[in-house]
Amino acid sequence: MAFVDPNYLFPAEPGVRSVARNLYDSVRDLPIVSPHGHTDPRWYAEDQPFPDPAQLLIVPDHYIFRMLFSQGHRLEDFGVPTLDGGPVETDGREIWRRFAKSYYLFRGTPTRAWLDYTFQTLFGLSEPLSPETADRQYDTIAECLATDAFRPRALFERFGIEVIATTDGALDDLSSHKAITASGWSGRVLPTYRPDAVVDPDFEGFSRNLDRLGEMTGADTGVWSGYLDAHRQRREAFKALGATATDHGHPTAETANLDPAEAARLFDRVRTGAAEAGDRALFRAQMLTEMARMSAEDGLVMQIHPGSMRNHSAAMFARFGRDKGFDIPTRTDYVSALRPLLDAVGTDPRASVILFTLDETVYARELAPLAGVYPALKLGPAWWFHDSPEGMRRFRESTTETAGFYNTVGFNDDTRAFPSIPARHDVARRVDCTFLARLVTEHRLREDEAYELASELAYGLAKKAYRL
Repeated sequence: MAFVDPNYLFPAEPGVRSVARNLYDSVRDLPIVSPHGHTDPRWYAEDQPFPDPAQLLIVPDHYIFRMLFSQGHRLEDFGVPTLDGGPVETDGREIWRRFAKSYYLFRGTPTRAWLDYTFQTLFGLSEPLSPETADRQYDTIAECLATDAFRPRALFERFGIEVIATTDGALDDLSSHKAITASGWSGRVLPTYRPDAVVDPDFEGFSRNLDRLGEMTGADTGVWSGYLDAHRQRREAFKALGATATDHGHPTAETANLDPAEAARLFDRVRTGAAEAGDRALFRAQMLTEMARMSAEDGLVMQIHPGSMRNHSAAMFARFGRDKGFDIPTRTDYVSALRPLLDAVGTDPRASVILFTLDETVYARELAPLAGVYPALKLGPAWWFHDSPEGMRRFRESTTETAGFYNTVGFNDDTRAFPSIPARHDVARRVDCTFLARLVTEHRLREDEAYELASELAYGLAKKAYRL
């Protein structure tokens, strides 16, 4: 018995639903292009069985434990490791039982939708997760994970993934990507250059990170010119292993375009630890523009993911570290903030910059008008807190009239949760097909155009935007 309805997310009005279903049927089985995400490249390099169901589906997922923590649960009780190595629950079955008791908390959330889809389509479960079904479902999933058919490479192929990009730090030795290449496996797993640790003076260990960057490249990262050369070298190393993009997670979208001498003086203050808060923010802003220039030169597509106040709880950061659910969206300016970068590369035909936001108020007012005129800009899909059915719908409604469809880049899943990738792409395809169906039934779009667009939104635009 299926518990995910086949008409999930389609409109209630029969005429629009029929068009949406037909459009969806034309794209539901297209290959998955996943150009931005956070899966671990070691999975594909080593191709070892995944651990128990709890370690695979619960412990790494900050969408899950942020909700649980908000309802008074301890992260330790769900196996989330502490930085000091303190005791946490290690019994996967016990973690699963606790999660099943609290599964009702996720009603109406995308997490619930992704998990239900995964339980049904990947593991063949026929009844919803509950305290009564928890042990049976745990056993079924554990049995699946013990088979070769559920190893990472087998799932990659089963999911129909054509290409997936991971997100890798500038100081990563890329050994997993090298091992994948050397293995002869046909799956395309590409690195993405994420230099936050060596461009953000507030990042932990920033000075040591620059020393390491110099050791890896042989460049003198004690001076501005050598520091920039080190970035160029690392970008080339990523490109050699198939990278087509960079990614930048900054607190704001602020950019700067200082003259070289002024930039060098700023770098000296940052490098020696003499920079005040304003200098540190200016350096981050300057580095976004420098990265954009490098992207125009070397062809790597630039992604900017601003607007998250990361590690909002100092106490939780001290106990558990990064990425534990305490990253909170903030108001973000783009029009003024991006102008220095756009002065540098905005009309350069070689440049390609994909903008994301956690501030939905800027879709119609700022992002769509910017992407609707600057050749270098494209809009990334609804992201993080908004990669949900309603968030995706709001994105299309707010941006399409000004930026159109072809100044967007399709969908990317932006996830660490490997088993949920098909679920996330399925949601995006259903939402986009519903939006297109509405345009068709309102006589704003021809049906043949809707079919063409459905394919582009599900598959084609991502390949083009990320140069895949």
